[in-house]
Amino acid sequence: MPKIGEYFFSLATEKRRGLVASVVKAFLFIFSLIYGLVAWALIFLKRRNPCRLSCKVISVGNLTLGGTGKTTTVEFVARYLTEQGRKVAVLSRGRTGAQNLGDEPAMLSKKLEGVPVIADTDRIRGARRAIAEHGADTVILDDGLQQWHIEKDLEIVTIDAGCPFGNGYLLPRGILRQPLSSLSQPGVFVLTKINLYPDTRKIKDTLARFYPSAQVIEALHQPMGFYELSQPQRRLPVDALAGQPVALFSGIGDPGSFEKLTSGLGAKVELSLRFGDHHHYTAADLEKISMAAKDKNINVLITTEKDAARFYDIRSTISDLRILVLQIQLGFKDDGKDRFYNRLRALYSL
Repeated sequence: MPKIGEYFFSLATEKRRGLVASVVKAFLFIFSLIYGLVAWALIFLKRRNPCRLSCKVISVGNLTLGGTGKTTTVEFVARYLTEQGRKVAVLSRGRTGAQNLGDEPAMLSKKLEGVPVIADTDRIRGARRAIAEHGADTVILDDGLQQWHIEKDLEIVTIDAGCPFGNGYLLPRGILRQPLSSLSQPGVFVLTKINLYPDTRKIKDTLARFYPSAQVIEALHQPMGFYELSQPQRRLPVDALAGQPVALFSGIGDPGSFEKLTSGLGAKVELSLRFGDHHHYTAADLEKISMAAKDKNINVLITTEKDAARFYDIRSTISDLRILVLQIQLGFKDDGKDRFYNRLRALYSL
């Protein structure tokens, strides 16, 4: 019996059919209409008097549920602007004063050395803290598309090239968090994972109909290699596991992309264990993963950086197995990187 979340996601992406599924979809469609009315009302009300912060505000967000490469894009933008001498802070969702960040902000905090990553349920409060305590002249709203009450200097929308708009329906009938037509002033659309889904013509045509002046940049998830979980300083090249049997495990929005990327590096993926998005691992989980791998005589496990951030403190429970973490960075097609750089620099020339 599939988990409830997986079941509804399969309905929303039209992967489940049959009489029962059709009845459930009909009910979900009714709720999606209600959701849509509420969403439009909130968008209208919150945009009437947006808060203007005393710094540049860049939003990176996504229209749909699931992994779209948003966090990788945040990392790219923050790293580039920092290299350009900007005082950047990343604002993420979370609890004020939380000692332990969530997986995405924790990963960003680890990778963006010197860039404050602030988790706060109130993004305006978090931004003012970034300005006052860290002298930030630029804040990046991680998952900021639905922050309609904040005035933004640049809206970046990440779109998964493999599943750009789901089935076209809003939640819970589909995976759209808000209608495509409801965006205010998107400056850049980043089409991610084009190395896995290269045909982007229909997506670009759809975006051009709604937002002809927005830039569309094609990006890919580029594997950079692996590192040992027990020894993060030990790096391995992308072809280090070519021909070797491995087991994968992940709790992310798009596990299929992770599996395709790893297979594309030549590793023989003989087992892949999928957990729910943002799954909080326990020692018992890791023990089950360990046993499943041993049953297939596999002694190399591979996971994602987001997952590694969630079980780092209990990694010793499977110390007899080798755990590798796949590192990913944002790559670009053609002149996409230069156009992205130019768009970011333009923010400071006005």
